[in-house]
Amino acid sequence: MKHHLNYIAGTWVPASQGGCTPVTNPATGEVIGHVPDSTVDDAHRAITAARAAFGPFRDLLALERADLLWALHGQIQRHAKDLAALVTEEQGKPLDEAKAEIGMSAAYVRWYAEEARRIAGEGIASAWRGRHLMTLRQPVGVVAAITPWNFPSSMLARKIAPALAAGCTVIAKPAPQTPFSGLAWGALCDAAGLPPGVVNILTGDGATLGGALMAHEDVRKITFTGSTAVGKILIAQSAATVKKLSMELGGNAPFIVFDDADLESAVAGAIAAKFRNAGQTCVCANRIYVQDGIHDAFLSRFVAAVQALRLGPGTAPGVEIGPLIDRAAVEKVAACVQDARAHGATVLTGGAALDRPGHFFAPTVLSDVTDTMLCARHEIFGPVAPVMRFATEAEVVARANDVRAGLAGYVYTRDLGRAFRMSQALDCGIVGVNEGVVTTEVAPFGGVKESGSGREGGREGVEDYLETKYVCIGGLGA
Repeated sequence: MKHHLNYIAGTWVPASQGGCTPVTNPATGEVIGHVPDSTVDDAHRAITAARAAFGPFRDLLALERADLLWALHGQIQRHAKDLAALVTEEQGKPLDEAKAEIGMSAAYVRWYAEEARRIAGEGIASAWRGRHLMTLRQPVGVVAAITPWNFPSSMLARKIAPALAAGCTVIAKPAPQTPFSGLAWGALCDAAGLPPGVVNILTGDGATLGGALMAHEDVRKITFTGSTAVGKILIAQSAATVKKLSMELGGNAPFIVFDDADLESAVAGAIAAKFRNAGQTCVCANRIYVQDGIHDAFLSRFVAAVQALRLGPGTAPGVEIGPLIDRAAVEKVAACVQDARAHGATVLTGGAALDRPGHFFAPTVLSDVTDTMLCARHEIFGPVAPVMRFATEAEVVARANDVRAGLAGYVYTRDLGRAFRMSQALDCGIVGVNEGVVTTEVAPFGGVKESGSGREGGREGVEDYLETKYVCIGGLGA
């Protein structure tokens, strides 16, 4: 599954100018391989291949595309062990988490294999006698998928699978930190029998390849998961060719625990929502609000649970938290902790990078945090949990919503009325009530405000890969 070349038009090829980039293991700092440093010419070659493959692939029966997706699902399952090992090697997450990610990749492909046969237009009640009105659902065309390093396999599954179900062809550009998991999709698609050019994988600099993909008129849709800052650049670049966009951007999730919550469940949910993938997920609990009556009891149990987490290389038995992705990530997390300390927060456990090979940062809990601190205003993307008090429901709603992001939010309460009120009141696209992990292929995933637009997963996930065409047929009168 580990390939060191681009996958274009069904062939493994080097970069046109022969350049390559090293890839390192974040747990050790060791170089684990090299991948192509692709150029604008390489991007154009992939676009040409995808454009040539689009017509024939679009014209396949829905059943035929579904069969190809089922074959791809089988390949993922067949190579699941090797794919998970690859994720851990280049991304760092514990092997059990990597296995779960590969399982989720397969689940998304399975879901859209099923959805491929359910794409349909509709008849419309005509406004005229003698005319029939209807809509057709047709694929948008060539899709460019740009994915991040935190879930290097499943993020591609969430984009490639619905694109193929709709009848689109794809150019995928994985993150430079985790290119091998992206290139593995070329091998999987090849083994599944997808026609050459239907899926193409390019590695290299994001600005170079992203600029080339955004500028080309044959690329009709961009689907991007990553930072809000980069997403805004891509949105601006899309204007010249008016591309269809899906943007899954940053988050700043509130995790709200009310006095009537089940304490043990809330602590377990906070651990899962905050420390999965070492805190490097866009739906991580970024701000933990705990109501006055339960605050001290929650904090005591939460700190104990965090101190019990096992930190180390993802391949070591029993490890629950691996390294951060690179040195820059460590420095960013350290800056958040330093700012919090400087403004009056207390470090109850952790608080520093570890003096050992790799990019490890100790799981950290901060108390006495205020809404103006850096860790509350910006996405931490690391294993740091800021805990804050609140008094009333109205207060916490206002504080939770007072950020630019709006991806996920979590609420712990045993009050059914409050559960519904909070689900409606929180300005975010995803709400977990008494659950810390809610992502699934059968439900839509996406945010509001500066967390992006569009949805991945569920029946909604295929919508952004389709155009709706209205057809009016006249001359049907007697």
